[in-house]
Amino acid sequence: MRILLVEDSRDLSDAILARFRGEGHAIDLETDGAEAEALLRHAVFDIVILDINLPSMNGYHVLQAMRTRGDRTPVLLLTARSEVEDRVVGLDVGADDYMIKPVDFRELLARCRALVRRRSGEASNVFTQGNFTFDRGARRALLGGIDLELRHREVQVLELFISQLGRVLTKDEVADHVYSFDEAPSLNAVEQTMTRLRKKLEGSPLQIRTIRGLGYIASISDA
Repeated sequence: MRILLVEDSRDLSDAILARFRGEGHAIDLETDGAEAEALLRHAVFDIVILDINLPSMNGYHVLQAMRTRGDRTPVLLLTARSEVEDRVVGLDVGADDYMIKPVDFRELLARCRALVRRRSGEASNVFTQGNFTFDRGARRALLGGIDLELRHREVQVLELFISQLGRVLTKDEVADHVYSFDEAPSLNAVEQTMTRLRKKLEGSPLQIRTIRGLGYIASISDA
């Protein structure tokens, strides 16, 4: 997942960043509401974890601005406010989910996965085609029952292509999905990851092909 965390508590944000990065996700941090709102006008994320009490612009206003311009990115509100009225306001403004601090990081990860699945129309964490299985929660892929032992980047790329079956993705789009702003990837690094992943997928019904001059496309083989 490519995630934006908008949170001004240093201790909490550091803990969330460490946990999500440790699970192999690309996550960026903004600590100011207005700066987050400006970033969301041109950057694409799979999900936004959004605090309510923020400098410059509160989370409700950030969320309202997103929904007003038609941005349907899933948003999980993360806040210390426990009153029912606050939760109702957040959900009515357009939040997809709501968690009250302190949070259990396992639950936070699970809720994020569920929201991203819901957006792509998938009901389960497990994707299965023939002899191939990918478990998003476990970050693990099996081919004929054998663990493919994917690296973090390979898992991120695989997750992206499974969610975008039949759609051509450019190298830039792949890079934007699997790297945070701090990592400054090269397109050569993307090519190397794609080469390793496709080699590991040999014999699988899931195929990722190169479309010359355009990028890559994933599809399911009938064979």
